Amino acid sequence: MLKHPTLDQLHALGLHGMAKAFNEIAAADEANGLGHHEWLGLLLDREASWRRDKRFATRLRYAKLRQQACVEDVDYRSPRSLDRALFQKLVEGEWIDAHDNLALIGPTGVGKSWLASALGHKACRDNRSVLYHRWPKLCEDLALARGDGRHPRILRSLGRADLLILDDWGLEPLDASARHDLLEILEERYGRRSTVVTSQLPVNRWHEVIGDPTYADAILDRLVHNAHRIELSGESLRRARGKRSKTA
Repeated sequence: MLKHPTLDQLHALGLHGMAKAFNEIAAADEANGLGHHEWLGLLLDREASWRRDKRFATRLRYAKLRQQACVEDVDYRSPRSLDRALFQKLVEGEWIDAHDNLALIGPTGVGKSWLASALGHKACRDNRSVLYHRWPKLCEDLALARGDGRHPRILRSLGRADLLILDDWGLEPLDASARHDLLEILEERYGRRSTVVTSQLPVNRWHEVIGDPTYADAILDRLVHNAHRIELSGESLRRARGKRSKTA
């Protein structure tokens, strides 16, 4: 690595992207053909890019998305009734700015979790905070947290994320504690943040899964009435890939 007092100063100031660019450009003798404004502009561009990449990496770590998915890789050719126009509109992210919700519904294996992760990945790229949870595991974690004092802290973190993804919702009926927690989460987020729910169950069966009619009305009012819906159908993509690999 090039030794230069300017490098030490850049690192001391926390301008690590500029320091990296300074070192690389100087070592390659690229600076000889650059004017002062061009040189400074290039360093600033690299610093901005370095900070953007660092924020993105931090957001991804915090999000803990279930799958490595990005919206550019969405397969619109698979026969699963994915509304391309709607999904591409969702990719733009205006629904998150409007604090709308999203319900991804369909049978197992059609890519609900993958699509939710792809939208979460895009939101991270757009400098939004994202948090992913499988609903059954989150229920277990919240139940345990009541006993060790972490429950309020977990609820606060669920309320703060710009985009909360609740995956595999509705696999089992909710007990009293889960109903209460879900209502508290949605009440905190309603009109302030956006929530994605993936479920194998159609929306008209969510009431019975929640159980208590009063809670069900309150939960669905905060979750469904301002929610975009993507309803998928068709054969499991995993099963279809397995068939293709056997015949290949």
